[in-house]
Amino acid sequence: MTIDQVTLLPLYAASGTAVLVLLADLLLARRGFTVGVLSAGGLATAVCAIVVGTRKPTFCVGPECSWVPTPLAVTMAVVFVALTIGVLALSVPSLRIGAAPPGEFCFLLAASMTGGIVIGYAGDLITLIVGLETLTLPLYILVGLRRFAPGEKASTAGASASITFFLISVVSTAIALLGAALNYAATGAIHLNHLVAGIGPLAPVAQTGAALLVIGFAFKVAAVPMHAWAPPTYEGSPLPVAAYLSTASKLGGILALAAIVSRLDAAPIMAALAVLTMTTGNLVALRQQRMVRLLAWSSIAQAGYILAALALGAEGVRAAGVYAVFFVLLEFLAFGVVVALRPPAADGGDLLAYRGAGRRHPWLGAAMVLALAGLAGLPPGLAGMFAKVTVVDALIGAGWGWLAGFVALNAVIGLAYYVRVGANLYVHPPKPGIQIVDPDLLEAATHPRVRVTAPVAAALIGAAIAAVAIGFAPQLLFDALS
Repeated sequence: MTIDQVTLLPLYAASGTAVLVLLADLLLARRGFTVGVLSAGGLATAVCAIVVGTRKPTFCVGPECSWVPTPLAVTMAVVFVALTIGVLALSVPSLRIGAAPPGEFCFLLAASMTGGIVIGYAGDLITLIVGLETLTLPLYILVGLRRFAPGEKASTAGASASITFFLISVVSTAIALLGAALNYAATGAIHLNHLVAGIGPLAPVAQTGAALLVIGFAFKVAAVPMHAWAPPTYEGSPLPVAAYLSTASKLGGILALAAIVSRLDAAPIMAALAVLTMTTGNLVALRQQRMVRLLAWSSIAQAGYILAALALGAEGVRAAGVYAVFFVLLEFLAFGVVVALRPPAADGGDLLAYRGAGRRHPWLGAAMVLALAGLAGLPPGLAGMFAKVTVVDALIGAGWGWLAGFVALNAVIGLAYYVRVGANLYVHPPKPGIQIVDPDLLEAATHPRVRVTAPVAAALIGAAIAAVAIGFAPQLLFDALS
């Protein structure tokens, strides 16, 4: 076996960050220092990924390698780091008031980031599944990690969401492991580049294994009908953790699916999952009155568009990767605005709580409109528009016009709730039955302005700039994935 230590630098930097965060909290127990260690370690990880680039693979036995640097892996490593630092910034207000222990929170976030990076570089099924579980396991705890102040009424929402997420993830992992075992028993292949659908009398066993792998990983992206865990889990999680679940965790599942469907023929099951997921997500989102649940169902619909690209197999991986980056960026921006508009450690609230927020906070309203327009595929959200065009173009080019039609139809359905949420930010409150001398004063009293902390503002500004920049220059992302 040959091992190139330089090629492994991104892994060393990410795992080393988790260890340093743990030691920093153990030795100093200062919130600011612990947060700084995670931020610096994340940046170092991104730099290592970029510097190493597409260096030769390592952990090789002959031609079979378990750690494979590719343009997709490098790009996704940078995205995982950016999401981790962004979610950390969104969490600072909650950490300041003691809603969660900072040491444990930062360590779990760093460990999850490490798992996400491993997924992108995985060259075999074992590394892929271990990376996916390393990404997911810390999230079980983060979902339910909450301190209650003396006299504060304890809530079981976080614990319930954590248990739901844990049970579903255990089932999905078991299904994926069974699929890997069946495929290996039938073909003797564990490395991704040597996966085959099976030949001879054991072909049905290998094909069953491939289908189970797809189903197991489909749980991670909340594909319908493996989606029921997502809305209640997002709703019961702290808002920054819900943002991480909706972006980084979903991105890990997408990468795992891409690694399988680009080698094994799973077009029928992927096409069926895509149609069910985008249609169900959009139709149910139309009826939501809670902000986080609406974003959760929206993210399910968005996952359906990505699955549509993955139905093409290896030909659709690039389009799926482009859409995934656009999606997580815009989704993070939407969740970031929700965090900014809500008190620290509060839940997402219902849509009425956001009525007129765009007039009270113009720049937050503009950021939310940018995110919603992008997710809908409309200007000024050029990033989202290019993402949908990329998927539709790939489907039409491969002769999948009917699936491209489903994508276009669902994009139109999605406009209804995206426009509803965006318009709600700028509507005036309903006129009361009695005469009010100063309606603006009444609105200010009932909906006071919120103070956006510097870390949250920095995360929002960074996400908005990135969304606008990639929207105007999408070729940069295409080049990075080529």
